Amino acid sequence: MSAPFTHGPLRLWSVTTGPIQENALLIAGTDGQGFLIDPGDDAGRLLTLVRGTGVAVQGILLTHAHFDHIGAVQPLREALRVPVWLHPADLELYRAGAQSAARWNLPFTQPADPEHEITAGQTFTAGDLTLTARALPGHAPGHVVFTAPGLVIAGDTLFRGGIGRTDLPGGNHAQLLRGIREELLTLPGDTAVYPGHGPRTTVDFEARTNPYLQ
Repeated sequence: MSAPFTHGPLRLWSVTTGPIQENALLIAGTDGQGFLIDPGDDAGRLLTLVRGTGVAVQGILLTHAHFDHIGAVQPLREALRVPVWLHPADLELYRAGAQSAARWNLPFTQPADPEHEITAGQTFTAGDLTLTARALPGHAPGHVVFTAPGLVIAGDTLFRGGIGRTDLPGGNHAQLLRGIREELLTLPGDTAVYPGHGPRTTVDFEARTNPYLQ
């Protein structure tokens, strides 16, 4: 099991899952309570991580509903007995997960609908961990990011040297760029960015070097 990233009292584990190399994240506070975010595939590996760390997962949070981010939702919600949260603007994408995966000839377990909706500004608390959702559509209609002191879980909005695709159904390039500038680049420069694909980066590094933001 890989060592976690640490941000003050917070611990975060990033696991690359599935053939599309999506990053699933486990985050916890000092008392071991936390959330699982974007469990895209490899449910067995993620369950092993949760049990190995001892984190008491309070819920599954989704940045958005593209199939590569939700493929392990159903087995994990059943194993951990926790609810799932998603922005309602992404429910149509969520329900089309199996259909989307089939276009890639990839196996996929269609999850049942989420129990709860995410709204902009909503906070999620597990022990002494608090995450705040910020709406950031453009890659997907209901995309959100989750912030905590020192970090942002960015999903498929901002990558190291790139941004999320906007040529998929519901995508909007101008909207995505505007959201990145308003919701991410306004964070402190040393804020760690954990994207849905690829390595972590920082707000300052992307503001200075990302070709899509110049």
